[in-house]
Amino acid sequence: MVDYNDYRAHDATGLAKLVAEKEVSAAELLSVARARAAEVNPRINAIVGDVPAAPDAAASGPYAGVPFLIKDLAQDYAGLPTSGGSRALMSTPAAEHATVVRRWIDAGLVIFGKTNTPEFGAKGITEPEAWGPARNPWDLSRTPGGSSGGSAAAVAAGIVPCAGANDGGGSIRIPAACCGLVGLKPGRGLTPSGPITGESMHGSAVQGVVSRTVRDTAAMLDVISGGEPWGPYAPALPESPFASCVGADPGRLRIGVRVPTAITPVPHAEAYAAVDATMQTLTDLGHHVEELPRAPFDDAALARDFLLTWFVYTAWELAEAKRRTGAGDESFERDTLMLAAIGRATSSVDYVDAVQRRHEHTRRLTTFFESYDLFLTPTLATPPPRIGEFDLPVVLQRASDLLLKTRTAHLLRFTKIVDDMVDKNLGWVPYTQLANLTGRPAISLPLHWTADGLPLGVQFVAPLAGESLLIRLAAQLEQAMPWADRVAPV
Repeated sequence: MVDYNDYRAHDATGLAKLVAEKEVSAAELLSVARARAAEVNPRINAIVGDVPAAPDAAASGPYAGVPFLIKDLAQDYAGLPTSGGSRALMSTPAAEHATVVRRWIDAGLVIFGKTNTPEFGAKGITEPEAWGPARNPWDLSRTPGGSSGGSAAAVAAGIVPCAGANDGGGSIRIPAACCGLVGLKPGRGLTPSGPITGESMHGSAVQGVVSRTVRDTAAMLDVISGGEPWGPYAPALPESPFASCVGADPGRLRIGVRVPTAITPVPHAEAYAAVDATMQTLTDLGHHVEELPRAPFDDAALARDFLLTWFVYTAWELAEAKRRTGAGDESFERDTLMLAAIGRATSSVDYVDAVQRRHEHTRRLTTFFESYDLFLTPTLATPPPRIGEFDLPVVLQRASDLLLKTRTAHLLRFTKIVDDMVDKNLGWVPYTQLANLTGRPAISLPLHWTADGLPLGVQFVAPLAGESLLIRLAAQLEQAMPWADRVAPV
């Protein structure tokens, strides 16, 4: 019989080996995972839905018997609602499994719950009105990030060794950085979005996991990568499995570094400390590391383009939810309604302009990669914010309610309120949207803890098809600056 300490000491790859060698049963692992969830979930609010799970002793697959959680957004489980953090969708069951969920099931993972996410995944924090805020196991007063905040909190709290996540603007990497985990955003088209969707947000949103170890992240990428019959691409896969890159020599890399951004000209001192420590280790490992005098792309324009398309996409998601459920405005959060109103006020030409400019950002980044192998930034510009820090002030709440009631909220697009919302909500996470808009892979690694004991990750962005390179370097850094044995105090 395995106890919790033994369970926590293994990552998913290690647990799968125990099951395969019959040292422990899948049922025993699930019992420990559920017991841990019962103990800590009332405090962190990471799991918001139950998935009936009855481990089959005959189950096959490389991860047979390993407990797993999926995100309650874009990871449909047949017969169960996918709420997307919205009251409007809490009772609408999915007709079929998402392709990524089917691949996890086929790999033998035992899915037993669904994790907390902000409404429509539209924020970098996880504080939905439908489920209440998820909390960071390193400090319960802090956010675990978003939108995969529930998954990250569950992994950091030791409920599971890795969990389903997805990323449309940083939603894997932000919570990984907040919770001391590994978070890899694959490049565009490598992982499936179907069968309901061909690709989400013009390919900016992709599927993945958050985990404690690089080898789990690499192995799970092997599990879910590849095209699907209804997908828009047949992605090129590497000659060797991603898992084989763990421990492989990354070579001597040329790495460009940038910390200040147009949105956050003066990041927190801990963001600099995270990058400085990483630069020193990289140099000690023989890599060439160089601080850049300016960003290798127009970061101010990229932020504007990201947010414009995000507002419009939120408007579409709101309209789609209403069509599916018949729900009215009262079923959605104020912030969502405001973002959607701004999105509806955007002209179709302005929207297409923003989408088309992604190619300009991509070309500039590609030119940078002619001289460098990787781009290094902090993942966060500040330590994880406190729960409720981004709530609108009462005066603005009342003003927003009045604008929504009079159907004049679209006028916000032409006021300073939107700029203030942008600065406050993107100011602490200005680094992650680049990889989404350009379709490039990026990874956040837990290479720094603040003086207060909070994680603050470091991000590497790679060229097209650079997942293998990211994994090789991440594994090298994991050896040099180990983190998996750190235990959150929850």
